[in-house]
Amino acid sequence: MADEKEPKSVDRRGFLKSASAVSAASAAGAIAVSEPVAAQSPDPAPQSSLDKAPLASPSESQLAREFDPLEDYPEEIIDRYFVDQPGSDYMVDVMQAMEIDYLAINAASSYRGLHESVLNYANNKQPKILTCLHEEQAVALSHGYFKVAGKPLAMACHGTVGIQHAAMAVYNAWADKVPLIIIAGDHKDAASRRSPVEWLHSAQDSARPIRDFVKWDDTPVSLTHFAESFARAYRIAMTPPMGPVALVLDAELQEASAAGQNLPPLPTLPVIHPPQGDSGAVEAAADLLVNAGSPVLLADRAIRTEAGLAQLIELAELLQAPVMDRGGRMNFPNTHYLNHSSRGGAAVSGADLIFGLELGDVWGSVNRILDLPHREAQARVGDDVKVITLGINSSFMKSNYQDFGRYYEPDVPISGDVETTLPALIEAVRQAMSRSRRSVIARREDGHREAYNDARQRDLNAARYGWEASPVSTARICMEVWDKIKDEDWGLVSGVGFWGNWPRRLWAMDKTHHYIGTSGAGGLGYGIPAAVGAALAHQEQGRIAVNLQSDGDMLYAPGALWTAAHLNVPLLTVMHNNRAYHQEIMHVQRVAARRQRGVEGSARIGNVFDDPPVDFAAMAKSFGMWASGPIDNPYDVGTALAKAMDVIGQGEPALLDIVAQAR
Repeated sequence: MADEKEPKSVDRRGFLKSASAVSAASAAGAIAVSEPVAAQSPDPAPQSSLDKAPLASPSESQLAREFDPLEDYPEEIIDRYFVDQPGSDYMVDVMQAMEIDYLAINAASSYRGLHESVLNYANNKQPKILTCLHEEQAVALSHGYFKVAGKPLAMACHGTVGIQHAAMAVYNAWADKVPLIIIAGDHKDAASRRSPVEWLHSAQDSARPIRDFVKWDDTPVSLTHFAESFARAYRIAMTPPMGPVALVLDAELQEASAAGQNLPPLPTLPVIHPPQGDSGAVEAAADLLVNAGSPVLLADRAIRTEAGLAQLIELAELLQAPVMDRGGRMNFPNTHYLNHSSRGGAAVSGADLIFGLELGDVWGSVNRILDLPHREAQARVGDDVKVITLGINSSFMKSNYQDFGRYYEPDVPISGDVETTLPALIEAVRQAMSRSRRSVIARREDGHREAYNDARQRDLNAARYGWEASPVSTARICMEVWDKIKDEDWGLVSGVGFWGNWPRRLWAMDKTHHYIGTSGAGGLGYGIPAAVGAALAHQEQGRIAVNLQSDGDMLYAPGALWTAAHLNVPLLTVMHNNRAYHQEIMHVQRVAARRQRGVEGSARIGNVFDDPPVDFAAMAKSFGMWASGPIDNPYDVGTALAKAMDVIGQGEPALLDIVAQAR
């Protein structure tokens, strides 16, 4: 550990003998044991530098109970536990070496050593604590942050119960190919566990509940082991296909002294070189692409950076091939005439070559199974259609959780990172394209422009339906929001599936930060905490974040509203308050229709939460956030948004509760 961070030496015996004489006011930072209020000091504690609220001061009797018993312990025990160089300080050094800027936590005793070191050794700077009110929120916050910042956070949780609370959010990150570093505290030595909590919250294998959906996990038994494992975890998490990793930290390893240990030098930040596709496969793909009559590009979680976006545009223009952006990320500008995402399956059905770029479900892109009782598969394309895939996801797959779709064997599979491989593929396409072929390909442009303009006009016409309706139409809400943000530097930090996909159909999205995709696994509870994490990353770049928030999803993790208010992130949250799990209503109606039992009335039971209705504005206000609503008059939406934008302009979050149509 760096010398300037090491605390000054303290004489243990002298400190312990004088502890009982220390006044309560001068020892406000000492550990307090629960005691009746009447026995506590009546004097208020000084204002904490880490929190705005004053802290209760420990009494002299509390201090005596904390320190005096150590007088009866042998010298070697005191040497071991009264430490001036705890192991958790070294752990912080390792995290700083890995450039971990934030530690999202739901506070817990099993990693109290690490928590204290972050606060008092690192001065809560690197990493900085992000206080979350649930472990699932801490993971989702980290998930959203990475998709904007491009660098991972760490999150800490409490042993077995913390892992179980976090599990759904970890699975979302796994399915969405997002890296994060999970730290779980534990008490490994059964002989030292206090009853009952440290027994109830410890396990032989703490990471087991999430092992099926993390790339790697480990349980370090020494500080050297921790340093190596943290660096390894970082490399594994950040190497495509990216994903979450987990480290289980023994509480004693955190709290015992590191003095005298022969610790290795701090690890250096790993340099990640994503794999490039095989040159032979790239040349074969280029030949097929150049000679195809109507190729279509399907991109899902393909593009991470502006450079990658420019490369995909260049390839599409070279081939005059329409692009279907599947929405896992912002892969292609929706303002470009080759973006044919709004055409649905028509573009795929008319293709003679499909090129999937980091396509999560290849089979589902060229086939479909309708939601009918017999579940019959139907091909979207003819048998003679060629399929090329470029991606890395198939290089790392597990068997239990079925997040990978049905098996499909492409004609040319290229195993490699999309952004790393695109430059070689573009060059191979140029080499394979003769002058005459270039002329033939160029003649496609007018048809693609016409198809794009037709789809755009259909979207605009569809958005006008129900413009004056109450509850407010989702299209109108989205266009009112667009009117307020279009001249700002903004990022949409939520999925849009429950909003009719209107933002991706109508807003101008031409930068990678304009849209970060969905949760990955469709697990509810992702929306608001991921939006807070993404908004934090946008704030670092001077942007505002827009969260189009589903009501059912919000009710899974409302505590994230407090984190947004606490962090003062400029996050605009607009509620899609249809007071129901409307998708589930439609599922029950579909089954009832098949059984000829009618589709009205009973489908609401178990799916609707309008009796009483939830007041999301009041909820947000209770967490300290500016909010307005419920709003059901469409002509009040613009005025309310203007007020919300004033709040956002002051660097604070705001929420609008809009009573909306079902979709």
